[in-house]
Formats: sequence, C-alpha cells, structure tokens
Amino acid sequence: MNHATVSDEPAIAAGQPPRRLRADAARNQQRIIAAARELFAEHGLEITLDDVADKAGVGVGTVYRRFANKQELISEVFDQNVEAFGQAIDAALQQSDPWQGLSDVFEYACQHMATNRGLAEVLLEMRDSMERFACMRDRIRPGMHEVVQRAKDAGVLQPEIEPGDLFAMVNMVDAVAGFARPVNPEVWRRYMALILNGVRGDSVPRLPLTIAPLTEDEVERAKSAIWECRKR
Repeated sequence: MNHATVSDEPAIAAGQPPRRLRADAARNQQRIIAAARELFAEHGLEITLDDVADKAGVGVGTVYRRFANKQELISEVFDQNVEAFGQAIDAALQQSDPWQGLSDVFEYACQHMATNRGLAEVLLEMRDSMERFACMRDRIRPGMHEVVQRAKDAGVLQPEIEPGDLFAMVNMVDAVAGFARPVNPEVWRRYMALILNGVRGDSVPRLPLTIAPLTEDEVERAKSAIWECRKR
C-alpha cells in the first residue's frame, strides 16, 4: 500500500520559531482523528491504521507516533464524539424555543447513530468501556435533563417523558436505520418525525412526514441484505 509522505517533523530553517513544528504536529493529529472518525463511521472497526494514514494523507509512521495502536485511536474518536454531542446539547439550551432545542438534540443523536456504522462497535471494543460510559454520562446527562425539563415546563413535551425515554427513542430510530440502510439510508428521518410527534404536547403542531415509508420491495431487499450479512 502506498502512503503519502507528509511528515509531522519538517525541516526547520535557522531562526524559525519552534512552535511551527508543534503546529504542524497538531494539524496532522487532527487530520488523523478526522480521517479515523470518517472511516469508522463508514466501515466500522474493520479499518487499519494504514487505512487511516492513507485517508489523512500522512505517512503511517506519523499515525503510529500519535497512536500506538488502533485501540488508542478508537478511544480518542469516542471522546471526540461525546464532546460533539455535549456541544450539541449546549447549543440546544441556547435555543429560545424549548421544543426546537429538544428536536435539534434528538435529530443530532439520531443522525449520528444512523450514519455511524462504527459507533456501536466502538462502544463494545473499548476495554475501559465502563469508565468511558461514566465519562459520557457525566458530560451528557445534566444537559439532557435540562433540555427535557425546559420542554416540559413550556408544555411542549408530554409530562410523562423522561430523559431516559429519549435515549430509548434514539435506539428505536437507529434500529430502523440499520435495517433500511442498504436500500433506503434516509428513511430513518420519517420515523424520527413519527416519534417526536408522539411525545409532543397536545397544543403543538405535528412535524410533516416529508420522507415516504419503505416500499414493500425495499422491505424485502433489506431483509435479504440482513440475511446475507448473517451468512458471512
């Protein structure tokens, strides 16, 4: 496999500030992590560090200088995913409309799960998964509670709904997305809208169902795709 020869240790001319080197190394690290996030999302954990190097446009040695093995890279990608979700929750809390804030968070979570094949695999692969889950809970839970409570206080969310319900609802959408991905990768949006419509306060207009349901042919083809995967 051919690798790009971008190095994180370029030659430094006399008098050049040393922080130039650190900036290049930091940029390479971000390129590596961005490439890994994209590859994990598309292909799951089947990828190699060589694949990441190719995608990032750096030499494989650069990847190994930053991450001793794939496990370290998996953990870093997971941490960044958690932080991005936390930032989405923070943004939702800045929304003046509590229902829009809740909808934004729910859509972010559904889209992230529906388009990220490797996320569930990453969670299972991490050796320190219990500690990672605790960190995720500490970063995510307080904001999610506030997002839900704001919506209930405003009367736009049914009072019986709790934060744990939203995580269950995300997994419902993800189950549909996983089933339909080979034949209709966008149909999960329909079921996301159906679920949100089901928990809205009675006075709030329902979301339009802009995505058509799966056709009978798509259902059969999706079943066939699952069967083929199980035979491998």
